[in-house]
Formats: sequence, C-alpha cells, structure tokens
Amino acid sequence: MHGPASPGWLLVALCAATGAYCLLRMRSSVEAQRRAAGGEALMGFGMAAMAVPPTVFTPPGWAWPLYAAVFGAAAVRALWSARGGPHHLHHLVGAAAMVYMAVVMAASPGGHHHGGSGVPLLTGVLLLYFTGYVLLAGARLVPGAVAAAGAGAAGWGDRPELARACRLSMGIGMVAMLLTL
Repeated sequence: MHGPASPGWLLVALCAATGAYCLLRMRSSVEAQRRAAGGEALMGFGMAAMAVPPTVFTPPGWAWPLYAAVFGAAAVRALWSARGGPHHLHHLVGAAAMVYMAVVMAASPGGHHHGGSGVPLLTGVLLLYFTGYVLLAGARLVPGAVAAAGAGAAGWGDRPELARACRLSMGIGMVAMLLTL
C-alpha cells in the first residue's frame, strides 16, 4: 500500500472520493442500497487511510490490528448478509482482502511496507479476483450509462451507473494496493 508518494496520494483521493459518494448514496430510499453503500463507504475510507504515504504519516503499531478487527467485523457482517444475495460475497472478499493487507502491514518491520511481504499465492488469488471484477464492472458500466440516459431524474443516492462507477473505482484501488503488497 505504500509505494511512491504521488500514486499513493492519487489512491487516497480516489478512495476518499468514492467513500464520500457512498455516504451520499446512504440517503437512498431503498434500504438494501443504503446498507450496501454503508459497507462500501467503510471500504473506501479504510482503503484511503491505508494508502496514505508513510512519508506523511506512519500509523502506530496498534492501528493495523484495529484495521484487521474492523474489517474482520465487516467480513462477518457480509457473510451474514450473503444469505440474501450473492452481491454480499464481493463485500466479503473485499473485507477479507483488507484484513489480509492489515495483517501483512502489522507483520512488516516497523509497520512499513516492503515489497514481497505478503503470501504470494494469496496475493495472486486476490489480484486475479479483483482484476476480473474490475474488467467485469467496467464492461457493465458502459451499457448502464446508455440505459440511464433515458431514465427519469433520480437522486444522487439512486443512480445505478454512479454506484457501478463507485464499485469500479474501489476495485481499481484494491488492485493497486495488492500490487504493492
């Protein structure tokens, strides 16, 4: 998660903006959308916090276990919610990836990231999953934008093409974070 400063700041900005939009989506009138947006906002802000370049801020040693606990709880919640639909399985994989990255960061000397400190097989599987997710989400986004052009005025929290773009952005962010692991 900690590479050169410029890409790190771009990743922070992308994830924070995505988290902020997900907070806006929580104003939707559809309860399922509000719950999904809440989990995605947590993921966006968590990714933004993990991506801050270490030259600016190095989290204390207790921060990584805290990240792991928060995203572990999010994974349990996603597992519980997966009974109602497969979309929550993606949240489960995302939360588990965040737990994995937090554990790797906690195990790194001094809490700093050094390339190759993760489990290569697990990192590869997560990279493969999120790369596939990004490609699929990108392909789904194009038809969604065309279909939305004829739709009536919807609130910011109820725009499916923006929700897809939000998920695509977080998927891209996850791939970037896993590549530095």
